[in-house]
Parts: sequence; C-alpha cells; structure tokens
Amino acid sequence: MRTLHVVTHPEATHHIDDLVGGHFDSALTPAGERAATLIAQALKDAIPDPDPSRAELYSSDLTRTRQTAEVIGAALGLPPVLDPRLREKSYGEAEGRPQQWLDRQFVPPPAEGDRLNHHEGIEGSETRGDVGRRVYPLMDEILRRSAEHQIIVTHGFTLTIVVAAWLGVPLEGASRLAFPVRSGSITTLREDDFYHNRALVRLGDDHHLGEAKG
Repeated sequence: MRTLHVVTHPEATHHIDDLVGGHFDSALTPAGERAATLIAQALKDAIPDPDPSRAELYSSDLTRTRQTAEVIGAALGLPPVLDPRLREKSYGEAEGRPQQWLDRQFVPPPAEGDRLNHHEGIEGSETRGDVGRRVYPLMDEILRRSAEHQIIVTHGFTLTIVVAAWLGVPLEGASRLAFPVRSGSITTLREDDFYHNRALVRLGDDHHLGEAKG
C-alpha cells in the first residue's frame, strides 16, 4: 500500500499582507509556524513508524514550504528533499505586488479552446501547462520509487496538478480541474497493492488545525 500525503503550506506573510504569492518568497507567519507543528503531529499520527527506508519527504524550495517541511521532517526523522518543480504557479511581474494589482491585469481563461496554454496577461507568468510540464515528470519520478509513505509539501494551485498526475489524468485533461483546499491542509492519496488502483481518500483535510485554521 502506497500513501501520498500532500500538504499545502500554512499561513504565510503574503496571505496577511494581501500580496500575490507565486514564486514570491514569503515566510510563514507565527500562526503558520504553529500550524506547521500541528500538521507534523497529524502526519506523525498517520505514519506511526516513519522508517526512512519506507517514507520520504519532498518539498517546494520556497521559504514557506521549506519551513513547513523542516518542521515535518524534524517530527518524523525524515530529511526534506527540496525541488523547485513543486513551486507554486509563477505570476511573473505580479509577484509581491498587491493582489488588487493582479486582479486588474488578469485575463481569465476562455470557456473553450486552449485553456492549458492560456496566458493571463502578466509578463513572466506561467500558464497552467507550464506548471504541469514541470510537476508531471517529477510525479513520475516520485511514483517510480517504492516508499510506503511519501509526503509532498507544496502550494494551493500546484496541489491540483499533483493530484491530477496521481490520478493519471492526461495533462490536457487537467486544464479544467480545480481542487481548492485550505492552507495547511493534508490531502491523502492511496494506491492499493492488489489492483494498483489510485484513490483520492481525503481532499484538503484541515481538522488537525483546530482553532489555528484562521
């Protein structure tokens, strides 16, 4: 049985400052740091014996995800593997600017047509397809490994692409998918040993956060 635990980082400074995230390298807030501890405890409860030979921890290399992964790694005795392919979608020149600035410039995707490679009108930003073309190969690498438990610490938008890759959805088919979850949530994905079917067991579970949800 293989289980993937996909964590979205908890509250970061760009959230409370109402700034565009993406590759903007914000850090966890004090509330986010407390939430990271709660996430780590929830994962420790879910993985009672995190033997490094049977468990792995991967993370985006941005500060807010790295900090989250370090707390998880310390609790479970797992060294985080940092990979920039797990970063959030880049918003180019909008990153670090007020969210209202992005909202004024943003060109929404069409209802029909090439949604995957639709450019949102922001200089230097990634398309959904750009994110998929870095996340899908990484997921292939992770899933070729035989660890019983694999933890992935990433971002809200990127989580959708991670789940789509896990479910075997062709990248073109991911052009319409959205799995909105709370910051600091844990999504559980499982593959059985007999049929090798892959299931979305829990999406965006945040009960571990309790009063820290915010």
